Amino acid sequence: QVQLAESGGGLVQDGGSLRITCTASGRFSDYTMAWFRQAPGMEREFVASIAWLGDIKGYADSVKGRFTISRDDSKNTLYLQMNSLKVEDTAVYFCAASKAPTDRTIGVYPYWGQGTQVTVSS
Repeated sequence: QVQLAESGGGLVQDGGSLRITCTASGRFSDYTMAWFRQAPGMEREFVASIAWLGDIKGYADSVKGRFTISRDDSKNTLYLQMNSLKVEDTAVYFCAASKAPTDRTIGVYPYWGQGTQVTVSS
């Protein structure tokens, strides 16, 4: 099992940058990790994922080229660097863990953090 806790969310202006963090307990290095987000009234959606070796990454088209997912297994930490933020990036961001191969499907991730709010103002 793994327990996840996100941090680093906040308020940022349109075009700004923010890095959010997910700290894990347990055997972090065994897991594929991902970021999802959920805006008010919307379904939770995939943002980015990184395989347990860190060599395979995937991004939603809406964030490709602006967001970067990374992991530091020595610190049991997952990161999401978000640049050129847009108002439509406003959401609660969740990290998730799975022992499945890199995947964009919510259902394959059994472990979730509580979320961190990211608000982008115009």
